[in-house]
Amino acid sequence: MSVSTTPPDADLVALCLRGDTDAFDVLVRRHYRTAFAVALGVLGNRQDAEDVVQDAFVKAVDRLEDCREPGKFVQWMMMIVRNRALSHRTYRKIRETSELLPEIAEADDSPFVDAARSELADTLQAALATLSETQRQIVLLHDMDGWTHADIAESLEITEVRSRQHLFVARKLLRERLGPNLLREYSHE
Repeated sequence: MSVSTTPPDADLVALCLRGDTDAFDVLVRRHYRTAFAVALGVLGNRQDAEDVVQDAFVKAVDRLEDCREPGKFVQWMMMIVRNRALSHRTYRKIRETSELLPEIAEADDSPFVDAARSELADTLQAALATLSETQRQIVLLHDMDGWTHADIAESLEITEVRSRQHLFVARKLLRERLGPNLLREYSHE
């Protein structure tokens, strides 16, 4: 497979089914952020979301022949991610234990900048956690990954109008919870 061209998902799925592992790597790189946004929307926890996404891609490669419409691979994949995330959330509720402290990421910036970013990320994550699961998924898919309302509607099995309504309400709630100063700071990073 040529690295200089980026074939559509349907072509990559066909290559995968013929045993081309590089093609699946391209699909993973192409859709990882979106899968992460969906998992994070359901779970609200970065580490759990990363685990679920990895698990979902492993499941997808094992069941790729079940993808009936290869041109809609991303929607099929996001359904797997969402289902795995919902299962993980149920499992986590059953096995709930005290939460581990988040790992501190290494960065080139000063400890003060790292602390401010960590605090901002925690504040944003807490605000997102107050949204409904659907609102959170739509905000992350639309605003983080640039999905259209048509794509969101198809993936979440809702109407485009409902997707727009959820996004409008979610943004309003986030503005109320975060306040104008924090939103201004967030938009400049």
